[in-house]
Amino acid sequence: MTGRDGGAPLEPLGNTPVVILVRPQMAENIGTTARAMANGGLFHLRLVSPRDGWPQDRAWRTASGADRILEAATVHDSVDDAIADLHHVYATCPRPRHIVKTVMTARGGAAELRAATQRGLKVGLMFGPERAGLDNEDMARADALIRYPLNPTFMSLNLAQAVMIMAYEWWMAADATPPRTLMTNETHVATKGELENFMSHLVRELDGCGFLRNAQKRPGMVRNLRHFFTRGEVTEQELRTLHGVVRELAHPRRTED
Repeated sequence: MTGRDGGAPLEPLGNTPVVILVRPQMAENIGTTARAMANGGLFHLRLVSPRDGWPQDRAWRTASGADRILEAATVHDSVDDAIADLHHVYATCPRPRHIVKTVMTARGGAAELRAATQRGLKVGLMFGPERAGLDNEDMARADALIRYPLNPTFMSLNLAQAVMIMAYEWWMAADATPPRTLMTNETHVATKGELENFMSHLVRELDGCGFLRNAQKRPGMVRNLRHFFTRGEVTEQELRTLHGVVRELAHPRRTED
């Protein structure tokens, strides 16, 4: 199955960077690259002299539904042809080889890509062949190089992984998702009123059973309980459960032996 009969309803999300694969060697890697691009909101793919020609069914098999990216991909005979209509081009380079050129991290590169596209400029991200990467002639066409700050003793990424890092950083450069949220599902974070109602219930029952019988320590013990329940975001459902626990402890049901 090539996947050409279906796939996700992908389309360009505004002015996004063009991904340029220079002399890619395996169709499967082109497919997984398209999959990585789709995750980061990238759509435009250009292939420079793919070794096995194009199109190749094997690419669709590994794209996991990113069919439209593959269908819209264009083939070019040279890097110059692939970048002719772009204003800025950034080249990924794991090992800069005696080149005097600005080198950025993936995050820094993504920020510059965002800034350029917001000005209406067309930008490209260039990735080299799987085995050796971009050569000096390829990198000479780039405005700047992007190098990933990874483990210096083991920096080994396949093509799709390299593309995924840039796609992720591109997406995150404009993403407003808060770094931390509480998933409450059908309930909600308890209000101060709901929490105070539970505390009144709890303290009343603790007074009744004698747990707070030490008058001198009672205020501090109640404060400690209050701190415990206000330290995090208790949900309304959790408070209802705790009400039931306190009620059952205070008035246990009789069970038959």
